[in-house]
This record gives sequence, structure tokens and C-alpha cells, in this order.
Amino acid sequence: MHYRCLKRQMRAGGKYALVPIREEDMQAIRIWRNDQIDVLRQRAPLSEEDQRRYYERVVRPSFDDPKPDLILFSYLLDGVLIGYGGLTHIDWDAERAEVSFLLETARTADEKRYADEFGIFLRMLQDVAFGDLGLNRLFAETYDIRPHHVAVLEQNGFEPEGRLRQHVKIRGRFVDALVHGCLKAWWERERSVLER
Repeated sequence: MHYRCLKRQMRAGGKYALVPIREEDMQAIRIWRNDQIDVLRQRAPLSEEDQRRYYERVVRPSFDDPKPDLILFSYLLDGVLIGYGGLTHIDWDAERAEVSFLLETARTADEKRYADEFGIFLRMLQDVAFGDLGLNRLFAETYDIRPHHVAVLEQNGFEPEGRLRQHVKIRGRFVDALVHGCLKAWWERERSVLER
């Protein structure tokens, strides 16, 4: 499958690549989402049927939409699925989207690997969002139980924009949500520095 709105369907960075989300990856993603439910907006574990229905009703129709609400990618290392993510809650008029990212559960235990692989993902996604789609702004919401995740965002042009105090309840305790934003102007400056 490919996204009608994308000129280039694949984005590569060394051994890593983003490709339009593949149907065969959906059940692995479901397992990772259930494993990492505390860091997601997901309220309950997903069943195989829940995931299949989501793919059929939400993801598949987005491929043919010239301005879809979401653009999701399978994240590959040497052709093997290691994560997924993309752009969600896309507002084409305001030229903004939210960043979504989830790495395979076992890979999240190594903070250095996580930082490296999340950073590579973000740089490829920024190229898609700002370069291909012409968006102006990306934003992310992260629960304040993931300092290593926040650090990677901030190292890749996402500036802190706010704190939603006691925004969610995780395992019986209230947790803040942190909002970060990255503007196209930052991405353009970074590209011009690299091209010199």
C-alpha cells in the first residue's frame, strides 16, 4: 500500500527505513501497544479483532485520501520491523500534526539504543512532514514518566511548550503530560547547517 499524499513512499537513513505501515505488522504492533499501555492513550488491551478492525476502518482508507487524518509508518532495521509511528491528528489547514512513535518492547530497555533509534525516526519523520508535506509544526505529548523520551525530543528540535498537570492516571497515581513542539523553521536551519 502507499499513501496518495506522499511523493516518496520510503524514507531511509542508513540501515533504517520508514515505509507505509504494512498490514502484516499490525499484530506485532498490537502486542507492543499492550505491553507499553502505560505510555499510550490506550485505555485497555487491544484484541486481534480490535487491531484488524482499526486497520480496515482507519488505516486502509487513509492510503487513498489526499489529506488523511494520519500517516503511519512501519519502522524497519535491515528490512525487519522494530517499531512504528508517524503523523496523527493532522490538521491540513493549520499545517500541523502530532508525532506518534512506539519501539518494539525489548528495544526500549536499552536507553542508548532507544535514544539512537528514536532520533533517527524523528529526523526521517521531520523530512516527511516538513519536506514532503509542507507542514509547519509538529507536536508531541509525553507522560512525565519518560525522561529519556523527552530528552530525545528536545535533542531533535522539539521545544517544551507546556505541562498539563495531573493530566492522566497511571497505575493509580496522577501524572503530568508534557507538550513539545517543533517548527519547520528549525528543520530548515538544521538542513542549511548540514549542507554547508
